Amino acid sequence: MNNQDDIEQMNVVVVGHVDHGKSTLIGRLMADTHSLPQGKLEQVRATCARNAKPFEYAFLLDALKDEQAQGITIDTARCFFKTARRRYILIDAPGHIEFLRNMITGAARAEAAMLLIDAREGIQENSRRHGYIMSMLGIRQICVLVNKLDLVGYDQRVFNALRAEYEGFLRRLDVHPLRFIPVSAVNGLNVARRGDAEMPWYDGPTMLEQLDALERPPSLRELPFRFPVQDIYKFTEGGDERRIFAGTVLTGSVQVGQGVSFQPSGKRSRIRSVEAFNAAPRSQAFAGDASGFTLETQLYIRPGELMVRDDQPSPLIGRRFRANLFWMGRAPMIQGKTYKLKIGTAQAPLKLVAVLSVLDAADFVSERSKQQVDRHDVAECVMETHRPIAFDRVDQLLQTGRFVVVDDYEIAGAGIALERMDDSDSTVAEHVRGREFAWEGGSVTPADRATAYGHASKFVLLTGADPGKLAALAGSIEQALFRSGFKAYYLRPANALRGLGADIQFRGEMRDEHIRRLGELARILTDAGQIFVTSLPDADEYDLRTLELLNSPNEILVVRLGEASDVSMPAHLTLPAGVEPDTGVAAVCRLLREKKVIVDYQI
Repeated sequence: MNNQDDIEQMNVVVVGHVDHGKSTLIGRLMADTHSLPQGKLEQVRATCARNAKPFEYAFLLDALKDEQAQGITIDTARCFFKTARRRYILIDAPGHIEFLRNMITGAARAEAAMLLIDAREGIQENSRRHGYIMSMLGIRQICVLVNKLDLVGYDQRVFNALRAEYEGFLRRLDVHPLRFIPVSAVNGLNVARRGDAEMPWYDGPTMLEQLDALERPPSLRELPFRFPVQDIYKFTEGGDERRIFAGTVLTGSVQVGQGVSFQPSGKRSRIRSVEAFNAAPRSQAFAGDASGFTLETQLYIRPGELMVRDDQPSPLIGRRFRANLFWMGRAPMIQGKTYKLKIGTAQAPLKLVAVLSVLDAADFVSERSKQQVDRHDVAECVMETHRPIAFDRVDQLLQTGRFVVVDDYEIAGAGIALERMDDSDSTVAEHVRGREFAWEGGSVTPADRATAYGHASKFVLLTGADPGKLAALAGSIEQALFRSGFKAYYLRPANALRGLGADIQFRGEMRDEHIRRLGELARILTDAGQIFVTSLPDADEYDLRTLELLNSPNEILVVRLGEASDVSMPAHLTLPAGVEPDTGVAAVCRLLREKKVIVDYQI
């Protein structure tokens, strides 16, 4: 027997249609392997006797009050037991159609699956859905348990017919179950002990033997390093100037001195130290560690970025991707509506671009003419986020290939990323093309306005780390231009955000809507011949590209306040963070003259 400290662990999810016997199966397995707390079995038996209620092994798991009342498992429950080979965590996932969301949450943690089918009821709609979800979550070690053989007289023909039908269904999903096992959970046959007397025609392993025969997937430590940044902490007390990038290592490992990059921003540095709460610094961090990292150079990134090692394969970066999606929302997923994507710690506004095909899991009929994804549909879709995200193809790195979609504050969909797609033809670009095609210019030409005003129009964007300094400089620029007789307008960022709140579900969506409004206002004000000035703190390359696109066909001038040594973010002018207002104004006006926006000026 293995040493207790060295014995491996495996997560196995048990799924199946409601009332097909999952809780009974797990309860029986726990009892027969002597894995229950001491006296638990006797306690449940005594409770049943006092209430004149027949004892059922399912009662060992149904501890939640709602479960007892409704008779259905509504949340995932975990049970622990061990064999000579390994420790197991069995995840009892809901089978009722209303609780598929919880089932997906539980199954996502699993490395293998046991899927139950009632021999008497046969394959049900949820049996097919569960098969697809196992495939979608990337679970390849699947064993199908045909339960309640006692109710069909242990008939081999029933078992063979059901196996042929379901095996054919799974094959079309490219799922190949390891084995079909006939069981009677209530009688404990082929669960932990064999049922040779009742089923002499079956010579395969029991469920317990099959569990021990499962192959352990590669350790998470052996996979490429992925660290979703949850938050960034800055310390100042006692001269402590650390910026700690905090989160949990998802896969792989990293050590002090290794080069890392943050995606999708592309910012790079090296690990200076590995920090842990209330513990001494370490030299390494591994998958599962809640860790913090300091870097050799100062980087300014946002939570949600994915830290990866430079010497390992990089994730995919893009805004548009093809995915398989299982939709659970009460309202259908429709094109044009904004949803929220959550992948790792990243959150981003998401839109459905196209529905390539929809699979009816009940009868496995594929439909290609649908323009929306209805509740309980399985769909192959093209989706787009407002800004690029970092992800892996699910067949290469499962942990960063899964995502969920939030609609109206609830998880409404779960899916896997299949591939990155060309995002040059984005929904923003499509919007701008439509806007410009229908744009109706005034009776005064831009050249006439420039002659009358004494200057051309321009969108001047100030960015940097300090919102207060940006606002002060932008206001000074407006005053200087106005005093010189130029038509300039400074839009305070807060005014662009007026009215946001009720329809905005998270901070990232508010920023994206802010950028959209700035771009649309810039298009109008520059068309009116104005020098439009505003500020956007911590603008990155993708923010600037979006503003350039929204402001087209007019141009944008970017003024950065403070050095940005960590990125090659484009800027037409870079000013020191502590620049005096007069000096900054003079530099910006010189830039406007160089770009032939203004011909002459006075400060």
